[in-house]
Amino acid sequence: MATHRVEEDNQYDGQVNSKRHHSDSDSDSEEEEIDDQNWDDWEDENDAVEDQNLNPKLLCLFCDSHYDSSSCLFEHCASAHLFDYGGIKKAYSLEFYKCFKLINYIRSQVAVNKCWSCGVKCSSNEDMQKHLHAAVNFDGSSFPWDDDRYLHPFLQDDSLLYSFDEDEEEENDEADAMSVDTKELASYLSQFERIDIHDEGASSNGFRNGGKDADLSSNKDTNTANTSKTPIDVDARVHSENGVCKSSSLKIAANEIKDINKNYFGAYSSFGIHRDMISDKVRTDAYKQAITENPSLVRNAVVMDVGCGTGILSLFAARAGASRVIAIEASDKMAAVATQIAKDNNLLQNGISSERNGVIEVVQGMVEELENADHIQPHSVDVLVSEWMGYCLLYESMLTSVLFARDKWLKIGGAMLPDTATMFAAGFGRGATSIPFWENVYGFNMSSIGREVVEDAARFPIVDVIDSCHIVTTTKVLQNFDLVSMQPKQMDFTAEIDLEPKLVSTSNNPTNSKPEPTWCYGVVVWFETGFTDRFCRENPVNLSTSPYEPSTHWSQTVLTFREPIAMASISDGEKSGEVGTSDCPAVRIHARISAVRASKHRSIDISMELTGFGAEGQKRNWPAQIFNLN
Repeated sequence: MATHRVEEDNQYDGQVNSKRHHSDSDSDSEEEEIDDQNWDDWEDENDAVEDQNLNPKLLCLFCDSHYDSSSCLFEHCASAHLFDYGGIKKAYSLEFYKCFKLINYIRSQVAVNKCWSCGVKCSSNEDMQKHLHAAVNFDGSSFPWDDDRYLHPFLQDDSLLYSFDEDEEEENDEADAMSVDTKELASYLSQFERIDIHDEGASSNGFRNGGKDADLSSNKDTNTANTSKTPIDVDARVHSENGVCKSSSLKIAANEIKDINKNYFGAYSSFGIHRDMISDKVRTDAYKQAITENPSLVRNAVVMDVGCGTGILSLFAARAGASRVIAIEASDKMAAVATQIAKDNNLLQNGISSERNGVIEVVQGMVEELENADHIQPHSVDVLVSEWMGYCLLYESMLTSVLFARDKWLKIGGAMLPDTATMFAAGFGRGATSIPFWENVYGFNMSSIGREVVEDAARFPIVDVIDSCHIVTTTKVLQNFDLVSMQPKQMDFTAEIDLEPKLVSTSNNPTNSKPEPTWCYGVVVWFETGFTDRFCRENPVNLSTSPYEPSTHWSQTVLTFREPIAMASISDGEKSGEVGTSDCPAVRIHARISAVRASKHRSIDISMELTGFGAEGQKRNWPAQIFNLN
């Protein structure tokens, strides 16, 4: 805008000088007219830029064309580039997240002059444009864009990601259940300021769609913590003729995140929550043992406690002989409480004890806001401890704060407590639902309530304690996390597991009797965190929330099927009927489960796709289910 103002000033001076031979009154009048005109032009240009920022143009997937709506953009893509978005979405029943991935996948391929459909690498963007053709026939079970890395926006501030489903929302009421509010989506997108792009076989190329040149390195498994490849940061931005387009919804999202954080940390100001956590003997004893029974780890060490709450873990560290304990707490109230508790126990720094000086210092604030804290030197912490786990492990998204603290303050080779986390899944039976309770309430049949509760549970996760006797399938590892090396983006993952029915004893059944099927009503998820001998050499500890172990305040997370699935481990000859029914029980359920940070800050979305296999190779797919844990 400064350039425009200089040009206007020069124009203004020339016009005034050319009129100096007129009278003073004429000159004054004309100068006022010119001045008004220039200011009007300036305001018009300013308004135009402001309107453009409020309504950013949508960049074509294949060329530099811009459009006002996604419908116009996709019409252009169909006619000019033979890309039929609507047809592909309908043909393969692509839900929201798969469409989201598809857009990012295409942008990543176009950036390196590759055909999104057949994968052919062209020598230039012009050659690629000539090569583009109608989509090849995919088998429907897997797509090139299934990789979870495409959940991360390829282009920063990609306006199309906010609006690609807007037309469908207007036309199809069923989309309401799957739609994502654009303001909330902005909060999700705003997490990714710089994106790691990995593309097999790519070389240095300038981005046709704007941005900087980059080398794209191969990485076939983005969920693998250790990799020999070095990712390249690509600051890819959408450019227009007037500069970088910025969406005003990001400002709204920032305010939304601020409000959610305020409510989140405010909730932890309740002493009742802290009593529940401290009273959780499994939880608190695990941390106490890891901290106090590994003297070679903690003695004379600098310890950082992220999200200290009452400061119980910091107190353990001080008792174990730490030379300095930095207790970080975002809640104003709890930071004051932790300070008072440390003082009352003669452990607050600068406090005097008959035995020793205090070592605990409480720092109020979110770790992300303490980046420039002068009193905490970068990479000066020996041990980083935090009780960050939420329901289903990842709810509350506190892990991102712990990883931030790790990268900022932990020494190279420093210890993480805990240092591993593992998610498990298994199928549960009818007894784990509320159906049996409602079938007989003081002799009255209220099973209609039970059925409605189960229907609701097919949309929303339930956090409850599941008795191990109600687990009806094998247990499988859903995901492993190495907290020493993982990156925040690995919190978003997709896992595939096969669940098989538990072997049931047939000793009490007549020899020729037909085995009864086992009914699986859903999947239960739990987690374990490990204080392994990598750091806890004297006394490794495992904290488990398994239904086979004593219960914790985390309970388990229950994902209920829309309909129960019959299972049997023994084939009773050739079966007829649909797989998963009593006539044809499934011998195996293949579950594809994805967990991603939701558009609403600190929430997670879980999707579940099921395929049942019969004894004779029959197969049945069930519609995908989406669960939001918030």
